[in-house]
Amino acid sequence: MSYSMAILRDDEIISELKNGNYAKGSTAFVRKHQNFVYNTALRYLNSVEDAEDISQEVFVKALESIDNFRGESSIKTWLYRITKNFCLNQLRKKKIKTIFSFSSVEDDETDNRFKDENILPDENMENSELTKSFLAAVNKLPKKQRETFALRYFEDMPYGEISEILGTSVGGLKANYYQAVKKLAIELQEFKN
Repeated sequence: MSYSMAILRDDEIISELKNGNYAKGSTAFVRKHQNFVYNTALRYLNSVEDAEDISQEVFVKALESIDNFRGESSIKTWLYRITKNFCLNQLRKKKIKTIFSFSSVEDDETDNRFKDENILPDENMENSELTKSFLAAVNKLPKKQRETFALRYFEDMPYGEISEILGTSVGGLKANYYQAVKKLAIELQEFKN
């Protein structure tokens, strides 16, 4: 890996941006956090196109506001809050009332995201049905459990960071996650072998 391709730490990225090396800093910033922002937006908006649009808006806003970032939380936490606010505004505009509504994901999008070419057609259909059922079950969870589960399961974030984002104690988050997993297991009983 060449030096120019090395992933910079968040403090190095902020230093690049604040020291006038905007091209390098902004490129590193977007590359490092684009999947997190996009996946967060996708879970809120349930639309690939909307998630892509919001992701761009989030990075424009974040880069414009980087001088205001005080480091009281991690960059990831800060980006989560910005992304969440943009998504909620988008949902309000569209008058959509549910958060993380996975039930209307286009069949083709779901199939393509979870398609494994090494799986036989029967297994692929079963996986597609399991995926749809799983996402529908996640959608049924109460808001706090849904957010906790999504950040822990999909983003693999530590409880401490989730605590900063959601403003809930680590103990409360663990209880939310446990309850979410328990409810999902009950919902998905039919897929047990």
